[in-house]
Amino acid sequence: MAARPPQNDDSSPDAIEFGIAALDARLDGDAVEFPATADELVRALDDPTVPYDASGNGIALSEALEAVPQNRFNSKTELLDVLHPVFEERRSSGPSGVIGRLRGLLPF
Repeated sequence: MAARPPQNDDSSPDAIEFGIAALDARLDGDAVEFPATADELVRALDDPTVPYDASGNGIALSEALEAVPQNRFNSKTELLDVLHPVFEERRSSGPSGVIGRLRGLLPF
C-alpha cells in the first residue's frame, strides 16, 4: 500500500516571521496611515505583541516604541528602521547557553 501524498495545508506558515518582518505584516493593512505618532500606531494596531525571535517570545508594540527616541514616523520604512535595533537587542539578550540556543532552533 502506497503512502498518501502530503496534503496542501495552507494553515502552517512556510517561514516564521519575527521582529520587523512580523510588524511589517501587521502594517500592510489599511489600519495605519503615515505620518503617524507612536500613540496612533498603538491604537490603530491594538497594541499587538510582536515576536522578536523564532521561539515566539514577544514584546508589546507600545513597549518597543517607548525604547526609541522619536515619537513620530513619516513612513513605514522609517518606523521599521527605528524599531529594528529594539527587536535585535531583545533577540540577542534572550536565553543563552546550549539549552537556550537549542530552543531557539526548534520551531516550538
